[in-house]
Amino acid sequence: MNWNRVEGNWEQFKGGVQEQWGKLTGDDLDVIEGNRKKLAGKLQERYGKAQDEAEREIDAWLEQR
Repeated sequence: MNWNRVEGNWEQFKGGVQEQWGKLTGDDLDVIEGNRKKLAGKLQERYGKAQDEAEREIDAWLEQR
């Protein structure tokens, strides 16, 4: 799956994102609004991950969809 599909259907994917990354709050998800760079930034902020690690996790999550 590509990110455009997630971005276009963010409301449907928010639950799965929060399930995968439980430290993200509802407010975080509202701020992200389906933007991949914002998601990576929030993962860095909440989990202390490096940018490349956050990107790899997002890619792995996408592959599961």
